[in-house]
Amino acid sequence: MSRATLIAFALFAAAPVQAELPPLIPRDVLFGNPDRGAPQISPDGKQLAYLAPDDNNVMQVWVRPIDKADTKKVTSDEQRGISQYAWAHNGKHLLYLQDSGGDENFHLFASELATGKTRNLTPFSGVRAQHIMLDKHRPDTILLWMNKRSKSAFDVYRLTISTGHIQLDTENPGSVTSWTADKDFVIRAATAVNPNDGGTDLLVRAKVTDDWKVVKHWTNEEEGSISGFGPDANTLYILGNHNSNTMRFLKLDLATGTEEVIAEDKQYDVFGAMRDNVKRTPLAVAVTKARTEWKFLDPDVKADFEALAMVTRGDIAVSSRTADDSKWTVGFTTDDGPVRFYLYDRATKKAEFLFTTQSKLEKIKLAQMQPIEYKAKDGLTIHGYLMKPLGIEAKNLPTVLVVHGGPWGRDNWGFDAQSQFLANRGYAVLKVNFRGSTGYGKSFLNAGNREWAGKMHQDLLDGVDWLVKEGVADPKRVAIMGASYGGYATLVGLTFTPEVFACGVDIVGPSNIATLLRSIPPYWAPMKALFAKRIGNLETEEDFLKSRSPLFKVDAIKRPLLIGQGANDPRVKVSESDQIVEAMRKANKPVEYVLYPDEGHGFVRPENRLHFYAVTEQFLAKHLGGRAEPIGEIKSHSGQVK
Repeated sequence: MSRATLIAFALFAAAPVQAELPPLIPRDVLFGNPDRGAPQISPDGKQLAYLAPDDNNVMQVWVRPIDKADTKKVTSDEQRGISQYAWAHNGKHLLYLQDSGGDENFHLFASELATGKTRNLTPFSGVRAQHIMLDKHRPDTILLWMNKRSKSAFDVYRLTISTGHIQLDTENPGSVTSWTADKDFVIRAATAVNPNDGGTDLLVRAKVTDDWKVVKHWTNEEEGSISGFGPDANTLYILGNHNSNTMRFLKLDLATGTEEVIAEDKQYDVFGAMRDNVKRTPLAVAVTKARTEWKFLDPDVKADFEALAMVTRGDIAVSSRTADDSKWTVGFTTDDGPVRFYLYDRATKKAEFLFTTQSKLEKIKLAQMQPIEYKAKDGLTIHGYLMKPLGIEAKNLPTVLVVHGGPWGRDNWGFDAQSQFLANRGYAVLKVNFRGSTGYGKSFLNAGNREWAGKMHQDLLDGVDWLVKEGVADPKRVAIMGASYGGYATLVGLTFTPEVFACGVDIVGPSNIATLLRSIPPYWAPMKALFAKRIGNLETEEDFLKSRSPLFKVDAIKRPLLIGQGANDPRVKVSESDQIVEAMRKANKPVEYVLYPDEGHGFVRPENRLHFYAVTEQFLAKHLGGRAEPIGEIKSHSGQVK
């Protein structure tokens, strides 16, 4: 692959404005494995677990006594590293999920602390295990979801950790997408996709021998989910935006059907709740505005957060709690530094520093993330974030518009390695929560219905126009970049609006909506009716879907494109990238393509992340004029330049 690295550096040396930028941050500091992360205190409060790389740079779970530095590695994953784990309540095992090469067919493993012996508790080929449920009163038992009986439906299985015995607990009638256990560790509530309108039904049963009963229906214009059962059989806490524009936290009395609003915000969605482990009552709820804010329902927890706010700056998140709720591990997130973790004692209100995720970043001055808003062409208010490079005037800069995935998700304030990487290379970074993003109420979410490559894209263009008018962005040097839906948006940018962007970087993005919907994982089948509502109906509107697909507008492309793809991606199949690369090359359009045979929907192995971002910064430097660290030797990456 041809790279103009030396030329790029010569150009940089000749540009005095760039000479004021701070030193290049090495890629491995931003995209390599963290020093440590994800601390979890054991249920009895006697041990602390966390993730850290081993001698082979593979992320493992490590454990130490809470009052000693005697650390022990308890897992031995050999390839992708561990990212999801939990303590078993028996205090003897750590549980973790792992897939193979990014195929997302996760298996559940149990590692025994005393011996280090690890067992695969779900050794079923082509089966996905997820949503592990634990109960302190049943320390040797796990409830988990698996699509073992049917690839398109997740049933609930009951598993004994010590013996590995597993049995079907609750069979999925076909459209259930989530399950909830009560205080007795019995599955008594569920949400299911309504086949008529693609909305959501709330199902409840009084006991396991009873039939499921629909107690609430959310239309396909609404959203709703279960937070959990309360202390008695008839109290169910839910989240829903029925009778409201925003998601509220509600208490539903199953005996009478009456609802009580526990917490709400008139402009933003409530997205989660912190609950009492013993009493099963809500303690606080979180609302993400420009930053995350907490609404407190319990005065003791409010006092805890007030004490924590005095420890260090940043948005506070409780990452784990003991069974008696006396001790927490707490993370503090900032936009210009790594996450800092503390062990917090609720009785004394004292916080003990544990570690920071990446100690090298503590010594580097990083850019800050500025919340912004602007008006879209049709008057809708769009929110987002802007990061400006340090050391130079934020005027007429090369700029990267980074589009989030989902699309039914959102960008948030906080440390973002990719944004820091781009800002350090001299680019302004704009992140936009376009219509269809979550968190801003159902009207904003539904404004994105059927607007792929339509008004959702116009919101992005309006963001670029706003940044140009602010004087920050050079209109001739704006790139578009993103993963998943953000990758699709990148392809849309280069095909539907070929004059706007100087280049694009697409990571695992679909190129043809029709082939995307035909190839979704079988367990997404219940969501087809909702996809028809939000995107378009594959059965009756294929021409419409094709009209919104970049693949069929390849001839319009004028600017260079870089594509990164995982070969084992179950969501956006490798064929989505293959087909647009083939079409572009037939049309003699500029495209670079890197395939990773051991990755799925994104790049998990640090070697692959380092490789792709090395390729990316050379690509952006060539077409936007920013800085770049030489690619150098990146050992063990699997990237194949196609």
